[in-house]
Amino acid sequence: MTASDHGAANASPWRADVTVRAAVLTEPGALSVVSVPEPSCGPGDVLIRMRGTGLCGSDLAVFRGERRPPRLPWILGHEGTGHVVEAGGEVSGLHSGQDVVIEPDYCCLTCDACLAGRTSACGGRAAVGLTVPGLLSDYVVAPAAFVWPVAPRLAPEDLVCAEPATVARAAMRRSGIAPGRSCLVIGAGSQGLLLCQALIAHGVTVFVQEPNEARLGRARSLGATALPPDGRELPYLFETSGARGALEQGLRRLARHGTAVLIGMDTSPLDISPRDLVAGQITLVGSLIYDHPADFAQTVRALEARTPARLGAVVSDGYALEDVQKAFTAASTAAGKVWIDLS
Repeated sequence: MTASDHGAANASPWRADVTVRAAVLTEPGALSVVSVPEPSCGPGDVLIRMRGTGLCGSDLAVFRGERRPPRLPWILGHEGTGHVVEAGGEVSGLHSGQDVVIEPDYCCLTCDACLAGRTSACGGRAAVGLTVPGLLSDYVVAPAAFVWPVAPRLAPEDLVCAEPATVARAAMRRSGIAPGRSCLVIGAGSQGLLLCQALIAHGVTVFVQEPNEARLGRARSLGATALPPDGRELPYLFETSGARGALEQGLRRLARHGTAVLIGMDTSPLDISPRDLVAGQITLVGSLIYDHPADFAQTVRALEARTPARLGAVVSDGYALEDVQKAFTAASTAAGKVWIDLS
């Protein structure tokens, strides 16, 4: 069975005789903590006791009703860490008690895109929390191929950042930026902060544009510099905010022959002429999530090598599962990353 088969066939692999807590979206803007049947572990699966789940922009889009889940009620969340409780009979390399992080995009591994190493373009990809139920639950089941063991005793604040840090590192890889170069990062939400962190660890000088003073201050604490108002042009641009008009603003600060990497999901038309792109010889790169398995493997290695020293330095607020409504309400303006402590 492929990963996408798993997501389709086992969207609700529950054991009806045992219940656990989960946070479910009941309608846009409304979350409740309820009892749900405990998931059961298939032969190629791993049952995980969750320690923490991070919140990101795609979670907030579903919460606010900007993106429709397959059904309601719906379990959100895709940035998760926990420890293995049970491994299926066909699983090797994972065992009870291991600390793990979950790679929450289950590509099919068989289509042309997957076979070419571009799993982010897999048409059969199951996205946890978006197309299959999410990780805001005491226990979850995941296909073993997408469960990564990590060194014991790493802080959950670091581990809940593993998935979005992989998004950031994949964007950096796709940009081709080399150490010693400089760039502009637009947006210092949790994704922008993790990108600043990755770029700085890579030896890049990072300028950041962010209207939220608390987020700008956190970016500065990581080593970024506020964008000077002098009109200086930079050779690389990373747009993470998805805010209307932000990309156009950034392109005006992009040097000739520059590269712009688009990460934020703005749906409005782009107000720029092809002539400007051609005359500036601009390269546009769309960076969607990451590619399995190399990108996640590199993040896990960086986590364990503590490069950067603490992914969790971008975290500003933690909440108990019972306070999940407060967490989602606060996340859109929080100074850093928000996470749910499930321990």
